[in-house]
Amino acid sequence: MAKFCFSMVETNVRPQMWFKTLLILFYLAIGIGSPVLAQSKSVDKSTSPVKPVNDSAEDSGEGNRPLNQSDSLLSLEGAQKLVNEAQDAINKNNYDLAVVKLQQARKTYNQLSSFHLQLANSFSGIDTKVTESQRSQALKTGELRDTTTYQLALVHRAQGKSELSVPLLIQVILSQNPSSELGRKSYQQLYELGFVDIPFAPKNGTTAPTPTPK
Repeated sequence: MAKFCFSMVETNVRPQMWFKTLLILFYLAIGIGSPVLAQSKSVDKSTSPVKPVNDSAEDSGEGNRPLNQSDSLLSLEGAQKLVNEAQDAINKNNYDLAVVKLQQARKTYNQLSSFHLQLANSFSGIDTKVTESQRSQALKTGELRDTTTYQLALVHRAQGKSELSVPLLIQVILSQNPSSELGRKSYQQLYELGFVDIPFAPKNGTTAPTPTPK
């Protein structure tokens, strides 16, 4: 009886083994590969090491930094390009285009000044060099913003839209101080427009205080 059971099991197993062998040979013949081999390759592929992304460029020279390019939307070069395009438009009496370019440049300078000032405040008491560098950048970009704002006010005046010039000129005076060159020019524009009725003439020897980043 035991011999008969063993014989039954053996006859059931052998066909299954032969069937699996034939199935693998069939897959190999048609170029698909057996499911077992395919699964093995899939596992190998999924467990292969992923190449890490380097967090810093190999060449970090000044000229290769993205924000140092003239086509950057957040850089001194990009803002200066807009100012140059505005000047070209002014030379062609295309004041509408000049206004658009100056507004874009002014916005960029203002963002740069604000971001540099925020970094300066963040590093205050931690790293003196970083703080001083960022404050210097904030001051530089702030002055460029005020110069661009003054130019925008002049363009509005040329358009016959003096009401748009007044708030811009006042912003320059508040930022730069009335005694600064740009502050005096802005007040003179307000006087010529009739917004103020008393001319401003700084006393001899009066020097404008150093502007603070805003």
